[in-house]
Amino acid sequence: MAEYAHPEVLVSTEWVAAHAHDPKVRIAEVDVDTKAYDEGHVPGAIGWAWNTQLCDTLRRDILSQEQFEQLMAASGITPDTTLVIYGDNNNWFAAWALWQAKVYGHKDVRLMNGGRKKWLAESRELAKDAPQIRRTSYAAKAPDLSLRAFLPAVQAASSNRSAAMVDVRSPQEFTGEILSPPGLPETCQRGGHIPGARNIPWGKAANDDGTFKSADELRALYGVEGIDGSRPVIAYCRIGERSSHTWFALKYLLGFDNVTNYDGSWTEWGNLVGAPVEKGVAASAKG
Repeated sequence: MAEYAHPEVLVSTEWVAAHAHDPKVRIAEVDVDTKAYDEGHVPGAIGWAWNTQLCDTLRRDILSQEQFEQLMAASGITPDTTLVIYGDNNNWFAAWALWQAKVYGHKDVRLMNGGRKKWLAESRELAKDAPQIRRTSYAAKAPDLSLRAFLPAVQAASSNRSAAMVDVRSPQEFTGEILSPPGLPETCQRGGHIPGARNIPWGKAANDDGTFKSADELRALYGVEGIDGSRPVIAYCRIGERSSHTWFALKYLLGFDNVTNYDGSWTEWGNLVGAPVEKGVAASAKG
């Protein structure tokens, strides 16, 4: 992992196994399948439900600063804790949780490379009981909005091409053939993609074992579509979790300076009255 721009943001399964009970480290599991944690998890890990604990369920938003502070305190985390997050689906929602932690200024937060998939494939130890947690006091920093793209900025980027937009959904979602992945309820009125966006599905950044591809492979993957860090990048998906995975790869593994996550994503744009939508396959960035 040393070839990445910021290799310190990734840890191996071996590292987690060795540090799972380190009092200065907190391991958190965040899964698409919120029942997976109860079926077995990294010993000492806590479980966060993405749909209830990592979002404001009334405002359809990420956690507020106060809500984030409450979650961290209840999880036994201090600002000095090394927070390691992992999950299923090659770290979809783990990356989303890490992105939120970065928004609120947590200094040392990392992903377990390969996530739950790799941990299980290696037949590592699993626990079923949740650990006993001693509540802490946690003060977050003011939100760093430079990591987050809001609708007005996305509209401007689409109309004047001021930023490169990466749609990380499946080709079928990008073209408008389907509205959302099978079995996932958050949806939209219209299919398609934001005009000008390039389709680079999030999964292309991962190896078969769930780990991230090498820096050279990632540069080639995004570079062929004109995503090379020379101008701002906005990543989006359906509700922001898959685009967090791509945001992580671009910002921390490749070291692009100006990368934002449009977490409103297609459930916002695809339901917006009057918003332009493209369907079908976009022309090559070199075409």
